[in-house]
Amino acid sequence: MGFRSGFITIVGRPNVGKSTLLNRIMGQKIAIVSAKSQTTRNCIRGIYNTDNCQMVFLDTPGIHKPQNKLGEYMMRTQREAQEGCDAIVAMITADDFFGPTDTSMLENLKGVGCPCYAVINKMDVADPVLLVQAKERLKEYPYLKRVFSISAASGEGVDELLKELESILPEGPAFFPEDMVCDFPERFLAQEVIREKMLELLKDEVPHGVGVQIVKMQERANGKIYILADIFCERKSHKGIIIGKNGAMLRTIGTNARKELEELLEAGVFLELFVKIQEDWRNVERNLKQMGYTDM
Repeated sequence: MGFRSGFITIVGRPNVGKSTLLNRIMGQKIAIVSAKSQTTRNCIRGIYNTDNCQMVFLDTPGIHKPQNKLGEYMMRTQREAQEGCDAIVAMITADDFFGPTDTSMLENLKGVGCPCYAVINKMDVADPVLLVQAKERLKEYPYLKRVFSISAASGEGVDELLKELESILPEGPAFFPEDMVCDFPERFLAQEVIREKMLELLKDEVPHGVGVQIVKMQERANGKIYILADIFCERKSHKGIIIGKNGAMLRTIGTNARKELEELLEAGVFLELFVKIQEDWRNVERNLKQMGYTDM
């Protein structure tokens, strides 16, 4: 059997564990994770290599009804990731499944032209009865090649999923160098780390209206990496929340982001953050392009 390679797209509504699964497969963190919905805004590509194959996983934004140009970009990214891929992994959760979004997602897989798999996540915390019900319900979609139950958090069932995916990939050369795990530049990763720390720390109403732009990123003579980033928010009240009393929240965001960036970049980091108000920036194409949503 020759070397196999291909692209595998992971789809699902927000918070079903797509990014957690990608990080588990990769054995390291390349996609930010948050309990808040619509965490993933771009298509994150993780490159998984073994001696016999290279799988390029595409972690897509959670399926939702767009409310602005950013949302439209996210859903366009999600749809485009399914075009020309070699397999699709459709994720649901055993503890909260088959709302209209799950149903629509599964129905849209009919006739896509590649093997499609349903993955029921969170099997480690789900009621066994709900898990059985989910598997029974998925029998309504005969075009699904196979159904897997996994825990992206613990890794249970993931190896079996990987073995199946490797078996259906076509023979062909690797698309990326074997030591490459993600094809996004360091500037994008820095932007995502900063945004993740805001998702972790800020109130529920703020994160959806927050964007990050890396203004400058350069290595200095002392070996440290200098990063200057602008944080965009849509309201004056949000700016106050992000900065916090006497700047405490912004300092915490910066400290947490800097620590993770130093691990990621394997170098000392000097991070400067500035908060700016840009009303309705999620509908302004210029702002979206500056933040890396590049097909606008």
